[in-house]
Amino acid sequence: MSSSEARAPEALSRIGPNAITRVAEALEAIQGPTETVFAQAGLTHYLAELPEEMVDERDVTALQRALRAELDRDTARAVGWDAGLRTGDYLLAHRIPKPAQRILKLLPSRPASQMLLKAVAKHAWTFSGSGHFSYQVGRPVQVWIADCPLCRGARAEVPVCDFYRGAFERLFTTLVNPRTQVRETQCQAMGAEACLFEMRW
Repeated sequence: MSSSEARAPEALSRIGPNAITRVAEALEAIQGPTETVFAQAGLTHYLAELPEEMVDERDVTALQRALRAELDRDTARAVGWDAGLRTGDYLLAHRIPKPAQRILKLLPSRPASQMLLKAVAKHAWTFSGSGHFSYQVGRPVQVWIADCPLCRGARAEVPVCDFYRGAFERLFTTLVNPRTQVRETQCQAMGAEACLFEMRW
């Protein structure tokens, strides 16, 4: 399937707090029903104090499910996408070293993609939890997440993993090519074996 793969350690099923905090921010930005969504997910305790440490991936799955249950389809997707963009901004500000960012911006798009995704793969468990991350640098650049925690157990007529789409879009447009467009072309919620994201410019 791909040229490089990364899988979460067997006993580890936790995801970074951005998957919770940025969703809350995105809901607040549209004056959405933040408390209702978090209550539907059984996660109101996070609203009292947003997490700063890794969270149980089941909380992330539940929050994404609650977004789709409480909001109309387009709004749920917009919130997920905005939360992904905000996560990308956080990673650029706090997690990806500035010297590495300068190097990526100087490279042609293909080697920049390879370098970026190699680094992402090393930390894939922090956003894909017990899912299975893999990628292939070509035309287009492709990223797969199998057993995806965002849509685990879901059924939908359109792709629903907009959180990842937004995060990849922010990272690629900033570090690889400003013309990058990211699409989720396959989604497990639609019956695919894995969620597939394609980056084109």
